Amino acid sequence: MSKRLGPVVMISGALGLLAAPLVCPALFSGKAATALTAADTDSDGTLDLSEVKAAAAAEFDKLDTDKDGTLDAKEVGDRITQESFASADPDKDGKLSKDEYVALAVSLFKAADPDGDGTLDAKELHSDAGMQLDHVIE
Repeated sequence: MSKRLGPVVMISGALGLLAAPLVCPALFSGKAATALTAADTDSDGTLDLSEVKAAAAAEFDKLDTDKDGTLDAKEVGDRITQESFASADPDKDGKLSKDEYVALAVSLFKAADPDGDGTLDAKELHSDAGMQLDHVIE
């Protein structure tokens, strides 16, 4: 390689690395990709509502450390905001039942599915609602 082409090749390579997340975001989706892989039980590259409900129910069981059938703010930790916790707690008892926790996941799923096709791909999991859903199911 000539001395003149060396810098051009290096700059082109650097630009390629910078553009890679734009060209193929699924490879650079971080935690959202992890949630997609973990919850995608049929391995089709998307999450459907039944997969999200199952993942949320399983996550509820893991978080319910005192095994009382509810999650309090301590058990939920920083997975969801206080505002989200309050909105997911319609009976205002300061705890989330499994049904309430799964309903939160369903609500976030619907918000992350703007095209209404009933599935979430890696791009949709990168939306605000998708990222919140990720925290709920993983």
